[in-house]
Amino acid sequence: MDPVPAIGSALEFVQRLEQVTNAHDLDALVDCFAVDYVNETPAHPARGFTGQGQVRTNWSLLFARVPDIQVSVVRATADGDMLWSEWEMAGTTQEGGAHLMRGVIVFGVSGQRASWARFYLEPVVVDDIGADDAVRRQIDGGS
Repeated sequence: MDPVPAIGSALEFVQRLEQVTNAHDLDALVDCFAVDYVNETPAHPARGFTGQGQVRTNWSLLFARVPDIQVSVVRATADGDMLWSEWEMAGTTQEGGAHLMRGVIVFGVSGQRASWARFYLEPVVVDDIGADDAVRRQIDGGS
């Protein structure tokens, strides 16, 4: 069993993940995740997966479809091997549309690799629906 990494180790992990993602270094990005990495997506449970293979598939598609994608870690804090990080991902799709996602990823980090994550990144929706209407739509089953 790996020792619990120090806070610096988890923060170093997220910095490395940000750097290799922005460099579009697919192999280094995949290497940031354990072979048996588990990704949970609580707001969309069917999107969860296990393994580096799906990380590679997801990022291969992102790099191809959003060739200028850049990520930034807006904030991050660690408690032992658990890392809370706020992300923004932005770029332009091949078709010329804007790609923008924001949200939080909570990682479990072991040996400088993510062993698990709870993934809360979502596409940014730009509209004029205020808080009251948004709550009504959610309660009424609309989006």
